[in-house]
Order: sequence, then structure tokens, then C-alpha cells
Amino acid sequence: MAKAIHSMIRVLDEQRSVDFYSKAFGLKIADRFQFDDFTLVYLRNDEADFELELTINHGRTEPYELGTGYGHLAFAVDNLEAEHARFEKEGFNPNPIKEFMRDGKLLAKFFFVTDPDGYKIEVLQKHGRYR
Repeated sequence: MAKAIHSMIRVLDEQRSVDFYSKAFGLKIADRFQFDDFTLVYLRNDEADFELELTINHGRTEPYELGTGYGHLAFAVDNLEAEHARFEKEGFNPNPIKEFMRDGKLLAKFFFVTDPDGYKIEVLQKHGRYR
């Protein structure tokens, strides 16, 4: 059986991205590998083994084009309203909280936030399949 272990995104500024993911989601550096042309930084927290891999291409100064294929990362939290308020206080400019219904029942309660490189991140209330 296969196990998902990480998702990779390309970022321009390592420290800015590490700071954002640390403040927003409690992700800390698990490993960091510097090569001649690029650096790989693996972030995780105590909630899961799944990691976010940041790839920093040395010498890159222009923002990456996210294109039409990228969707979003998602994190589940215990208290969505408290996290939304914390994100506002941190200056992360989260979108409003929304509810997604299916067959008259709550499927998901969530908001989106954008990281420093333009990646969309969904923050969901732990509920149902989102735990």
C-alpha cells in the first residue's frame, strides 16, 4: 500500500515561506538540504507525518507562474473561528469563512488563505471526513 509523504511547492524566499508556514500552521523544519543550484526544506508538525517540501531555486528572482493546474493545500483545525481570527491578527488576510452543504447537511466549513508565493491554502474545521 502506498503512503502519501509530501507535497512540493517552489518558493522564492526561503525564510519568508518558513516563517509563514510556521506561524500559520505550526510547521517546523524537519530537514534542509542545500545543493549547488537549489535547496530543499521539509516542513512538518506533530499532527502528521505528511510534509510540505519547499524548493528554492538559487538565483530565481521572478515569481513562479502557478498556472491553471494548481489547486490548493489543505489543513484541518480544531477551531476554525479561532484560527480565522488568529490569521487576521497575523496579517495573513484570510478569506471569509464559508460553509459547503451537500444534501442539506454540512460537508465542510472552511476559509482560504494565500501564502507569500500565491499558493492557495484551504483551512477546514475538523468535521466528518476532514480530520
